[in-house]
Order: sequence, then C-alpha cells, then structure tokens
Amino acid sequence: MSADDETDGFESSESVPVGVKLGSTRTVVRHPDASGATQTVKTLTCLATYEDAITGSERVLFGEQAAAEYPDRVEFMLRSGLPEDDERTGLARRYFDELVETNGVPQDSTVVYAIPTIDNDAGLANLSSVIEESAIGSVEMRSYPESLCSSIPAMGDGIEAIDDVFVAVNMGSTNLEACAYRRGEQLVPFSTGSVTGNHVDRRIVNNVEEETQGRVRVDLTTAREYKEVHGDFDAFEPFSDVVQQPGGGSHEFTIETSVMDALNWYLDEAVDSVANEFLPDFASEYMKPYQMSLSSPIALTGGMACLPGLADEFRRRLSEELDREIEVVTPPEPDTAAAEGAVRIAKRLTGD
Repeated sequence: MSADDETDGFESSESVPVGVKLGSTRTVVRHPDASGATQTVKTLTCLATYEDAITGSERVLFGEQAAAEYPDRVEFMLRSGLPEDDERTGLARRYFDELVETNGVPQDSTVVYAIPTIDNDAGLANLSSVIEESAIGSVEMRSYPESLCSSIPAMGDGIEAIDDVFVAVNMGSTNLEACAYRRGEQLVPFSTGSVTGNHVDRRIVNNVEEETQGRVRVDLTTAREYKEVHGDFDAFEPFSDVVQQPGGGSHEFTIETSVMDALNWYLDEAVDSVANEFLPDFASEYMKPYQMSLSSPIALTGGMACLPGLADEFRRRLSEELDREIEVVTPPEPDTAAAEGAVRIAKRLTGD
C-alpha cells in the first residue's frame, strides 16, 4: 500500500471529507489530513493467505505484496466489479478494514464512494454491506456513479461537471461503462463486461505463448504489468524479459506484438460498443442532450486511459466511426480520478 501527499489547503474540522474507489483491480482513497495535505492511498484490491511456518496459524498479505509473492493464489475479490457471494464479500470486508486501519483513514468523516454502473442488485448489495460496515463515514456516507466521479477532475478544478451535459466513457478492468450526464442525472447508462482491461490481460497471456512458440506462458499478474508498463499507442518499443526454466536455468524472450495486438483489439471493441450500442440508444431517447453532449468533449476515464496515446487514438477511431470530429478529455491521473472526484463531492457536502 502506498500513500502520497499533496497540499490542498484543507483545515481539519469535525468531519473529514473522504473519497473512495473500491475497484476491481485497485482501490484508491483520498482525504485531507489536519495539516492540509491530501493523503492518497492506492493499492491492488487483493489478498493472499498463507500458513505461518512456525506457528501454523493463517497469515494474510494485502495489495502489491500479496500479488508479487503469491501470484498463484492471490484473490482479487472484486474481479467482476462487485463481490458476487458471501465468501468474496467477507474477503472484501477484511481487505477494506485492513486498508482503512493501516492507513489511518479518519472515522469521523463524510465519505463518498464511487460505485460502478453494473446491473447486479445482489452484488451492489454486497458492496454496500462492505462499505456500510467499515469504520469510516460515521458522519455521512453517500455513493455516486464512478464515471461521474471520474469525470469531475477531467472537466475542471472544482465540480463543474455536475452542472454540465456530457458523455463519459469509463474504461475499467471489469467493465466498459458509458453514460450521458445532464446536471448530474444519469441518462441511458451502458455497461458491458465483454470489453475490459481483464480481457486485455488474458489476450496478452495467449499472445505471449503464441509469439514465443509455446516456450513461455506468463501469469495474469505479469500480463497486467506488461500492459501497464509497456503499453503505448504513441511509441511502443519491443522489450525483453526472463523466465526461470522448470529444470533450471533461464530463458530470455522478446515481446514485439503481444501487448499492442491485445490493446488494439480492446480499443476497436470499445469504439464499436460506444458508437454502435450506447450512442444510438442515447440519440433515440434524448436527441437534444445527445447533440449538446457531442459538441462537448467526451470524458474518458478509468485505468486503461492511463496508457500513453490511448485517449487520442480513441478520439481518432471514434471520430472515424461516427464520421464527425470528436473531442476527448481525460483527468490528469485517470487511475485515481474516481476517488478525487468523490473527495471533491465530499468536500462540498462538508461545506468546504
């Protein structure tokens, strides 16, 4: 787990504003401390259990450490975006409680959660139970759509997005979401689990095996790292890695096409979903807001939007598909944007 400081001038009060994105791949929490520095906690949403070699008792690792040391059995309990059953709900609660306690997130707080737009009542209820039973948010607790929260830092220094009419496209690990917003009201929310960052990871695994003629098969954690470190629509460069052979020794291999082939597939599918599924439905139900929103920049958010050149390539391909020029705007830090938008809303609720 990591925390960074950034001064924003907030002075401590009875209720501390807190923004939370409890995500399928990463969880981000932002809140100001008494000195006026904004604390940012960002860590993988996962845990791994192991047996203590001396006592035999169960021990738990969280976040990046769990993923690095136990890639064979690490649990990403929100892989579908929500905890699907009692077991995963329990794991999510255990994970979030540990994160809150370890990082000293204030209990006397007004908490705003960024929630995914997924048509899954049971999963949303499970996520709500994790949130409501946590130690934070004793003053007030609210939730807003993740794509709205993420769009706030993309569209200004305050919460100007709440008063706008615009389209948001959220490119996450477990879902591609698109939604039109009219002064904070959701219009025609769209979500698909068939075009996701997780699909890219799985394609990279298969591509690497094919590109190395079956000599190398990487795990999903390594594939995600390849995507995040080397994925680049502006200036991708082939890279090399080394794997240990089962019988001893090592094998060095070079990746030339596996990562970008998977990412180009993803971008084509994302553009197709937005252009030929979401936007036609939006236009048929709300023609005037549709025309207004496409005259403004589309807010492109989510972890995939962090990749260099992706936003501009999405704009180019969507403009070509719609046969009209489209503008795209991204937040300065797409992977923490949902928590940043949430904490700005929380600040407004506390009167700051």
